[in-house]
Amino acid sequence: MKKIYVVGAGPGGLTSAMLLAHAGYDVEVFEKENFVGGRTSSIQLGDYTFDRGPTFLNMMYLVREIFELTGRTLEDYVEPVALSPLYELVYADKRFTVSSDYDQMIETISKTFPGNEEGYTRYLQETHKKLEALAPLLQRKMDSVTDLLAPETLKALPELEFGKSLMDKLGKYFDDEQLQLAFTFQSKYLGMSPWNCPGAFSILSYIEQAYGIYHLKGGLNQLTKAMAKVLEEQGVKIHLNTPIKEVVQYKKRIEGIRLEDGQLLHCDDVVINADFGYALTKLLNVPKKRQWSPQKIEKKQYSCSTFMLYLGIDTQYDLQHHTILFAEDYRKNMEEISGTKVISKDMSIYVQNPVVTDDTLAPAGKSTLYVLAPVPNNFSEIEWNEVKQQYRDLLIATLEERLGLTDLASHIEEELIYSPIDWEEKMNVYKGATFNLGHQLNQMMTFRPHNHFAPYENCWLVGGGTHPGSGLPIIIESARITANLMLERDGQKTFPIKPLPQELDYRITELSHAGL
Repeated sequence: MKKIYVVGAGPGGLTSAMLLAHAGYDVEVFEKENFVGGRTSSIQLGDYTFDRGPTFLNMMYLVREIFELTGRTLEDYVEPVALSPLYELVYADKRFTVSSDYDQMIETISKTFPGNEEGYTRYLQETHKKLEALAPLLQRKMDSVTDLLAPETLKALPELEFGKSLMDKLGKYFDDEQLQLAFTFQSKYLGMSPWNCPGAFSILSYIEQAYGIYHLKGGLNQLTKAMAKVLEEQGVKIHLNTPIKEVVQYKKRIEGIRLEDGQLLHCDDVVINADFGYALTKLLNVPKKRQWSPQKIEKKQYSCSTFMLYLGIDTQYDLQHHTILFAEDYRKNMEEISGTKVISKDMSIYVQNPVVTDDTLAPAGKSTLYVLAPVPNNFSEIEWNEVKQQYRDLLIATLEERLGLTDLASHIEEELIYSPIDWEEKMNVYKGATFNLGHQLNQMMTFRPHNHFAPYENCWLVGGGTHPGSGLPIIIESARITANLMLERDGQKTFPIKPLPQELDYRITELSHAGL
């Protein structure tokens, strides 16, 4: 058995460890924190429990599939809850509730944006076909230019919408900019404004509506805890409180890892699940001439960061599980986040109010509010330690005014602030770019760091900084791609990939198969 070390116990590292252990490798996981999950972990403030990072769980079929590949059933470890409705969008003058039920969406669009019902049907039909074409690009390796010439890649290229932005694409279906934004807000988590984001990413909103959004009882952190439980059953050792000082290299091979305490451990392969920018600048010693080197990485494009408030409050508000509040001038807000990199006074805010779904997260009659404001990453050089209290107060005031959270400040019992500086210094997120490298076309597929990381023969990447990209289920898919590359190298049977399942609302499938 080959000895494989996995650096980092985030969802990518844990998934790769599960798959490789099931395939018969001798796997150990090393994690600097005293908990698993990385950004997909929990925060406990008194009697209140929060997810640290991801709170949207979509592509549930993929998560189930990974557990099935190790001979297990996801529901034996976690309790998924399908959300209905999915989320509420709040504009300056109206609210819009998004559902995975076709009839409900048609009714809501008819009331809120009349005249766009037929456009919504066409959006479902055409985006279903787009997803079918693009899905293989998210499921296979992209380690060389020849991968771009594979038949499924060539078939998908027209769907990448070269030269067409997401707003351009949505304008084909909807005549109201606010409705267009309802299908584009996910793009800011890819590091792009919807006015610059490639039109291919119209699939993101479609995936949510076609396959649903889920909560896990206890929070999404339960997923990585479940993965750790599977690894325990497989006999895989997870070393907590064990930071890595460096990945030890000799010529074109990784010889092992050196721990912070100086101990040198030898292995046959290393799988790196640390934040890519951090790993490249702190753990590896990549030659200057390589595309991905410490000297070149600052010139790449990165996602925004996030300013977080985790609030334990002594009351409950009338809020959906997920609420997205748009800045009154959303385009200016996006430009300030990713372009000029200044703090927006007119901000966009995401609020999770999970107690409407899960009463285990707070004491009776109380609630947890997870508040996220997209902000510039640390290339902005904003002195967050000096302005974070002022920005926090502005966030609270905005929630009180625009969401009607009356006297929110007076109801806070527990509070934690997490700024971009905290993401960088406490969680080793390069430049605080919470969602990793941006997803511009010149940083996707073969132009993104490869799962098999050259120039080393036995170095592998998983996570948001490699192909196919960021987002919890996509990170999980990166782990399967990496595991299959290792199995293929060793002449072993690879893990299969199922076709896309039928949509949550079967009528969407019927619409897309019926054509226009």
